[in-house]
Amino acid sequence: MTVKRFGDLLPQAPPVAATALSLRPRRPIVRRALGPDTAELADVPELLRRLYRARGITAAAQLRLQAERLLRVGTLEQVQAAAELLTAYRQRQVVVIGDFDADGATSTALVLRALRSWGFIDACFLVPDRFKFGYGLTPGIVQEAADRGAQLIVTVDNGTSSLAGVELARALGVAVLVTDHHLPGPVLPDADVIVNPNLPGSGFGSRALAGVGVAFYVMAALRRHLDSLGLLPAEALPVQQLLDLVALGTVADLVALDDNNRVLVAEGLRRIRARRCVPGILALLAAAGREPDDITAADLGFLVAPRLNAAGRLDNMSIGIDCLLATSEAAAQPLAQQLDEFNRQRRGIEAEMQTLALAAVRGMELPQRGTRRSGLCIYDPAWHQGVVGLVASRIKDRVRRPVIAFAQAGDEGWLRGSARSVPGVHIRDVIDAVATRHPDLVGVFGGHAMAAGLSLPLAHLDRFAAAFDAEVAQWLARCEPDDSLLTDGALLESELSLDTAQQLRAAGPWGQGFAEPCFDGCFRIMHARVVGERHVKLRVQPEGSQAIFDAIAFGYLDDETRDVPQGRVELVYRLDINVYQGQRRLQLLVEQLQSPA
Repeated sequence: MTVKRFGDLLPQAPPVAATALSLRPRRPIVRRALGPDTAELADVPELLRRLYRARGITAAAQLRLQAERLLRVGTLEQVQAAAELLTAYRQRQVVVIGDFDADGATSTALVLRALRSWGFIDACFLVPDRFKFGYGLTPGIVQEAADRGAQLIVTVDNGTSSLAGVELARALGVAVLVTDHHLPGPVLPDADVIVNPNLPGSGFGSRALAGVGVAFYVMAALRRHLDSLGLLPAEALPVQQLLDLVALGTVADLVALDDNNRVLVAEGLRRIRARRCVPGILALLAAAGREPDDITAADLGFLVAPRLNAAGRLDNMSIGIDCLLATSEAAAQPLAQQLDEFNRQRRGIEAEMQTLALAAVRGMELPQRGTRRSGLCIYDPAWHQGVVGLVASRIKDRVRRPVIAFAQAGDEGWLRGSARSVPGVHIRDVIDAVATRHPDLVGVFGGHAMAAGLSLPLAHLDRFAAAFDAEVAQWLARCEPDDSLLTDGALLESELSLDTAQQLRAAGPWGQGFAEPCFDGCFRIMHARVVGERHVKLRVQPEGSQAIFDAIAFGYLDDETRDVPQGRVELVYRLDINVYQGQRRLQLLVEQLQSPA
């Protein structure tokens, strides 16, 4: 299988050796700047106070992550109109149409659990098959919903850019409620109601809500409205019982953990740890080999979300939604096992695609000019369209430039791409600018600052790749990405302890926009061995200390790095708790290992 090069985007150069493009260059370490130290944080332990100050925490209230601190439901524009529209269709067929990722799956399950508990007699869901319909409320999925008798379509995590789909629904006499968080285009669809905190002029206090967060606010408004009308059944589900799904979808979608999202995630994690969550989450944790008692936001992101996402990438997200809708662990378990198997298949496909993509990137470098490409487009006709987003993300992390990975779409002659960006380059706006300057190049697109999706004809790929590279170059000229590694500084030897690791775990949730603490320091490697082919297990000693600590560098070995590290090294690491045979031990999770400056 050969990775295609696409067009003479830059002057041709002969193939270069693997070392010509350094995929793992040394990155300067920069310690996070501290915000003001306030009296309100005086009672917080010194290390935590330092971490919080670096993340903009200035008030003790920001550390009280309870539901009463959530932004008020009524402050999200149009939630009352959405509640009234839903109530009008309580005795008619409501079809929920979600995205095919974890945010869409959790949103769909959340809305259906609420509607079915609150007296909606005919609520069901459809998921756009990415291989048949593509993303969002397309005319194809609208027609299928109408053929099944839909009288109200509720979108979750999509719909803001679905102009044609909403137009067809209205023509067929089907009402449409759009709930979404994606950035809007210049024209909004003619839906009955749109709830989206990112619409122009929104005054809602959190534009970082995930799709599942928007769905939660709409359902909270609906429950309140039904209650005011005396329409709630006696055993109606409390809205708080939906927060486990909110936590999972919010973490999975990598939205910023602002104050409001941190409360949503913290409340959801509390429910999961207490096993007061949907059986499907417990089954997915069991498939990953984890007990729920002390899980973190990172566990949701790295263990649960990939298994859920694997269904949408390789098959159909209906399996993931059914798992989250299961009413018992016995019913959820076989679905979770199927999702686990999809995830294993996904890892294999992704690894092969990533190897090919890295080879393509090396081949595109032009060392004689001393420059590197600004924006990369990579494509292979055999790639799986369900995994290109993951490949784009991995390559972006290695070359630290915006990347779009393309695969063949279901329609002959068309490609579907997933874009991933770096701080400072708003990837959706980049694609929008290309589409504006070259109206014939791009089909449909949508997304966020850091991730986007698009479709285009294969015949346009060369021209699009050149236009994309040029547009990204303009962004980089204004805001060159910082290649440095941000850390929280060094730890004292007394802070390198299991107690500190437990303290940090309890101080979360950490995540996107509220980075999990990482530290830097010089160590001497006392022992190193390879585990699992690509990982390196280490015993390291801090400089000036006699203490020795366990550490592990996941994925350290690859096609460019084949030897285990030795001697004196500089580590960027996180503190982790390794549980083995019932014993809890401190372990350093190595983010980067490099020679000291």
